[in-house]
Amino acid sequence: MDDRSVGQDSIRECGSVVTRGRDSIHCLAIVGQIEGHQLLSSQTKTTKYEHILPMLASIEESPEIDGLLVLLNTAGGDVEAGLAIAELIAGMEKPTVSLVLGGGHSIGVPLAVAAKKCLIAPTASMTLHPVRMSGTVLGVPQISAYFRRIQDSIVDFIAANSRVSPETLRELMQRNGQLMGEAGSVVYGPEAVELGLCDSLGSLREALSCLHQMIADKRQTARGSDT
Repeated sequence: MDDRSVGQDSIRECGSVVTRGRDSIHCLAIVGQIEGHQLLSSQTKTTKYEHILPMLASIEESPEIDGLLVLLNTAGGDVEAGLAIAELIAGMEKPTVSLVLGGGHSIGVPLAVAAKKCLIAPTASMTLHPVRMSGTVLGVPQISAYFRRIQDSIVDFIAANSRVSPETLRELMQRNGQLMGEAGSVVYGPEAVELGLCDSLGSLREALSCLHQMIADKRQTARGSDT
């Protein structure tokens, strides 16, 4: 099997490909719904966390990969699975850049800010809202406490990996009048940058330029350490 065939299989199965030009960059697409422990409908586009977690570990360990570019267009999905992916990206030593295209909604926000640099297209949007759960939920105090704890974890992670304050995040999550029938906010590219959720506006050219510069800076630092 040749490299082209392997690359096509990787795109088809996991939405990822390695580009080998100026630098060796692993490009990973996170799209549709983040699938957790429960299988979603076969008609739903999903990103499976059991594919992404070992892939991220492999990227971090591979001497052949210089950096990671994450392309995001997700409606959200399983909170625990999304946070698991975000934590791994945030914990990577290699240069990482995320680019929000279309939407980085719900748990997609932690995934976006997890990279060392986060760019957003001017037309893209991000939705912040309180934690919610589909299906039957018991109306007991323990469930409310669990929801609050999960939401605090999300707020803390976003605040730690971006320039937005926890107070601003909570206000955006609880805002009324923007989402149909529930609390929350939708922010578009320029506002996301102004709030500090994303570092700058841009598209593919700017994201790749940023990643190449980060890779070059890391090489320069490594050379300085060796002398």
